[in-house]
Amino acid sequence: MTPARLFQETARRFVHSGHAGRLSPAVSVALVLPLLAIVGIGFLLPVWRLVALSFADGAANYQRLLDDTLYLEVFAVTGATAACVTVLCIVLGYPVAYAMNNLKGKAAVLVGACVFIPLWTSVLIRSYAWIILLQRNGALNSLLGAAGLGDHPVKILYTQAAVVLGMTHILLPFAILPIYATLRSLPPDLVRAATNLGAGPVRAFLLITLPLSLPGVFAGTVLCFVMALGFYITPALLGGPGSLLMATLIGQQTTVLLDWPFAAALSTVLLGATLFIVIIFRRAISTSKGFQSVH
Repeated sequence: MTPARLFQETARRFVHSGHAGRLSPAVSVALVLPLLAIVGIGFLLPVWRLVALSFADGAANYQRLLDDTLYLEVFAVTGATAACVTVLCIVLGYPVAYAMNNLKGKAAVLVGACVFIPLWTSVLIRSYAWIILLQRNGALNSLLGAAGLGDHPVKILYTQAAVVLGMTHILLPFAILPIYATLRSLPPDLVRAATNLGAGPVRAFLLITLPLSLPGVFAGTVLCFVMALGFYITPALLGGPGSLLMATLIGQQTTVLLDWPFAAALSTVLLGATLFIVIIFRRAISTSKGFQSVH
């Protein structure tokens, strides 16, 4: 019997014996232990140290956070900015994902390249590119002047609008890709059947494609909102000293004021809010999937 034939016969007997896919407890533990070690050392231990550092002075750091309205305002501005960026990413990203799913040939490749190529570029480089575009003598003001829409340069750089614009550009692919993956997984026969039954393209989209793509929309919303809450580089570069978000505030506490315990308290609150939001959206996704399975 040749080695290949022997291997095939051994594999056939193993499959028919009923032991295929089963691992002994020792092997299972050995496979899981490295993952647990990575999660523990890379995530749980730093989080535990962060929380412990925030209580270095007891609850004084959290009391300080609640007593000073400045920190509450910064937290509110951070949430509002993240929400605005998330809405823009979903509104702009859904048509792009829909086009990627429906286009064919070179057009689909071109749209996909426009989505993926920015992911290979550093966030720092893209933020500096927006500085060049939005400065007083930049491309945007030059276009507005050439179009006769403004006699004086428009001040956009170092404003909250510049922060929202830059963050939306950077986070847009993270909204497009989950929606595209969901649209890609939808059976095309559903829309075709609705069309054959007399539904127009708009009605078929509203009644079939849009509801079934909600899990991708929710996933993109979670990604964009969570990442926007902790964004640091783009707000620091495009917002300037007048735009203060939680990430930039934490950076000031650690690098300028050297108040590590208070920075840890701010980080713990931001982490807790992020986990709370993720839990809410996970339940929303589960509810959406349950609704789809019923209907």
